[in-house]
Amino acid sequence: MRKNSIKNTRINMEVQKELSQIIRLEIKDPRIHPMTTVVSVEVTPDLKFCKAYISILGDEEAGKATIEGLKSAEGYIRRELARRVNLRNTPEIKFILDQSIEYGVNMSRLIDEVTKDIKE
Repeated sequence: MRKNSIKNTRINMEVQKELSQIIRLEIKDPRIHPMTTVVSVEVTPDLKFCKAYISILGDEEAGKATIEGLKSAEGYIRRELARRVNLRNTPEIKFILDQSIEYGVNMSRLIDEVTKDIKE
């Protein structure tokens, strides 16, 4: 199975949707920030491993605490994912902090500052 096959894309979307619901509704760990979003998911073609890119609306400390909370709840998340998504193998999940949204907001603010100076 190719990496960008339709089947793999569908699996990625389904795993992302279920991970979002599990994190948002079922995990009660106080370390996990309430504004946590699953940005994207990459499941390997053999369904053994999964990279989940997580975005947190907050400071850097909140991001680190959220990733630690998700790592400690990985067994529960994986079990719930196996129950909800019918796959041959339930992938081992690796949570990665994605700061692209924060980077984009910061760049937009910098561009606005520069254009404001030009207009004046």
